[in-house]
Amino acid sequence: MTEQRALFDPLLQDLSDRARDEALAAFSAVQYAANPVAEVQLAGLRDVTLRRHVQKMLKLIGRTLVHVDGTHWTSGYDDAIAATLTAQGWQPLSVIDRAVLVLVLIHSVAIPRSEGILTGDSWKSARPTTVEELRTTRISGEERRLALQRLRAAGLVQLSGDHSSGASYIPGPQLQRLTPAARRRLQDQLILAAAPASPIAEAIRARRGTPSRGISSNTDERTAPSGTSSTEGQM
Repeated sequence: MTEQRALFDPLLQDLSDRARDEALAAFSAVQYAANPVAEVQLAGLRDVTLRRHVQKMLKLIGRTLVHVDGTHWTSGYDDAIAATLTAQGWQPLSVIDRAVLVLVLIHSVAIPRSEGILTGDSWKSARPTTVEELRTTRISGEERRLALQRLRAAGLVQLSGDHSSGASYIPGPQLQRLTPAARRRLQDQLILAAAPASPIAEAIRARRGTPSRGISSNTDERTAPSGTSSTEGQM
């Protein structure tokens, strides 16, 4: 953190000591908090001028502010940086971890959204994915268990509050670090994979100028849909 403070000195030199401390506190909060930070909690987020300084600080390290639900803030990789990392093949998640993550996102987000149950672009979902839905012939029970452990540790999935039918999972808070553009790309790919014949999928293909065609609804659980292979690289 001392090195970062030195990096930010030129950006903050015109601020008062108090304003400087508030900007640094806001930077630390959006960078390191497990969940998005409420705007009302920190002056560095409430004040537009200080928030602009926080954005400049993040830009120096390849990140950007991400607005969540209109009232909270977090940080994520800038879209250009994420694209560069993806082009360079940076991928911290194994194939199995990506497959399990995609299954959770399909069952908890993509399918409910394609059915009109889930609206907006939030990753919050009241529709948990059960262990039964995660069972596939391609991933063993032990592989699935270990993948879920790693994904939970990374904050990419979390246990739902409803344990009436056993353990079930919903998207984790780290997914809220995706920028709006990254969220839109990932959501589109998940809907195309989960419900290719749905009206929403048709609208996505029309927006992209992609002609409608027969698409298999059987997702290969070993391969994440295009656009999800570098999910963590964008957070």
